[in-house]
Amino acid sequence: MIHLTQAAVGEVERLRLKQKTNVFLRLAVKNGGCSGWFYDMSFDKAIRDSDRIFDCSGIQIVVEEHNLDYIYGLTLDYSEDLMGGGFRFHNPSAIATCGCGNSFAI
Repeated sequence: MIHLTQAAVGEVERLRLKQKTNVFLRLAVKNGGCSGWFYDMSFDKAIRDSDRIFDCSGIQIVVEEHNLDYIYGLTLDYSEDLMGGGFRFHNPSAIATCGCGNSFAI
């Protein structure tokens, strides 16, 4: 369902340790961005009834059920370049992405 590269796992773990509490990585898809939809990532302590939990290389990822169709097969990567580091989303279901790579169309 969701795949994380080793670089993404390392960065999520680094960020999670800064939280100083056991939290889940919440992944959501929201309306907006240049192409219509964008990804939203945050840490969360709460699990809702509509959530699905995925274990990806030891990272607990929480996704609300209504977002599952938008992220099926998603690969989350992390890389650094001259502009700094950032997460990259590779979605095989996306038919278009914007130049910044943060928004997409299905």
